[in-house]
Amino acid sequence: MRILILSDIHANLEALDACLAAAPEYDAVYNLGDIVGYGANPNETTQRSRELGSVFVRGNHDKVCSGVSTLEGFNPIAALAVIWTQEQLTSEHLHFLHGMPRGPLTPIENLEIVHGSPRDEDEYLLYPRDAFSILARTAAPLIFFGHTHVQGGYWIDDARENEGVIQPQYSGAGNGKVQLDLKREAKYLINPGSVGQPRDGDPRAAFALYDTEQNSVTFYRVPYDIETAQQKIFDAGLPERLAIRLAEGR
Repeated sequence: MRILILSDIHANLEALDACLAAAPEYDAVYNLGDIVGYGANPNETTQRSRELGSVFVRGNHDKVCSGVSTLEGFNPIAALAVIWTQEQLTSEHLHFLHGMPRGPLTPIENLEIVHGSPRDEDEYLLYPRDAFSILARTAAPLIFFGHTHVQGGYWIDDARENEGVIQPQYSGAGNGKVQLDLKREAKYLINPGSVGQPRDGDPRAAFALYDTEQNSVTFYRVPYDIETAQQKIFDAGLPERLAIRLAEGR
């Protein structure tokens, strides 16, 4: 089974289209949340996501934009984007986002998906010590998470008392992919990266493919039409910073 892993689309239709065009053949799509927020195409990315599959976990922007939670804790720029998004979303898509399930979920055996972390759906896993703490206590050999917008992950091997950080390295500025062969005896927390708003210094859209038969995860980076995505944000009257940061990958 080949599973396409998407996360943090953030209403960036150009980035989502580029990822789908570049993706290899797949059997299922798992969406790790934050379909909306920040970008200018919330209805289109929600519709496209719903057409792609039925396995979702909710993100913090999905919750706030659909009224599950409040704006408490959101910075002013993010809050303005939420208010704008709420005004744009159709009632159908609002209802869908409101009903997205809380992670973690186990769509197939030995695999969990979550937006933030298994212990808190809104937690940012940015530091190895936090990831290793989770991996030491989980029974799941593979967990996909999003929320940080940083492609990569963490692993531990309890038997050999090893641990490490996964940081895909790409050559060139075009389409890129890096395959990670998973060790049977290790446990992994893996972030496919953000489709619509990367924050790891690489502005290219990011996603991943998990191959259950090969027991591998392949990371992808894909250029997309950033200028069009930016112009849509400007035209919508959203905060300019949301457009500028797309070109920075921050």
